[in-house]
Amino acid sequence: MARINLLPWREQLREERRQRFLVTLGAVLLAAGGLVFLGDRYLNASIEAQRVRNDFIRKEIAVLDARIKEISELKTRRQQLLERMKIIQDLQGNRPIIGRVFDQLVRTLPDGVYFTSLKMAGKNIAIEGAAESNNRVSNLMRNLDGSEWLEAPNLTAVKAVTAGALDQANVFQLTVQQVQPGQEDEAQGAGGAQTGAATARGSAADPKGAQKKEGARK
Repeated sequence: MARINLLPWREQLREERRQRFLVTLGAVLLAAGGLVFLGDRYLNASIEAQRVRNDFIRKEIAVLDARIKEISELKTRRQQLLERMKIIQDLQGNRPIIGRVFDQLVRTLPDGVYFTSLKMAGKNIAIEGAAESNNRVSNLMRNLDGSEWLEAPNLTAVKAVTAGALDQANVFQLTVQQVQPGQEDEAQGAGGAQTGAATARGSAADPKGAQKKEGARK
């Protein structure tokens, strides 16, 4: 006996389409969710990798900063050592000169005059002292001016003191410059040599003029 389908065929077709749509929609949503999950994992992994790189870079920068600071400190220490070495070399080189200068200061000191303070900066010497009278101070200035190792004495202050340990004394302040006699002679010799060379060049450039001058001298 033949079976007869009493359900409307249109209703059955609509139901099949709806089921296929739901299945497709579920598959799409599932695929989209999977893509979102994978994308989130990828982004998180990228962010974590970048964070690790940033931490590494920060650590390397800190190490480099420490090395730069250490190098800067070493350069500073090196410069300080070089300056100290230069000072020591200058002191060693000037030791005989300083001894001669102090010897000259002692030799130029008249009777009745004594120094209370002496400061030397480069070639400038600042002296403080006391004398029994102004004439003693004048004698000291003349002696300093006549020394080969000292020049340009300048009396900056004189004050009479009538109380305390310096009773009836004249307290004075003066400055003087240290020189080397050999350097002055060398400078004068160099100047004379330059003048002679200039004269020789002038004579060579104008021989007729030189002959006229020679004839005039005769």
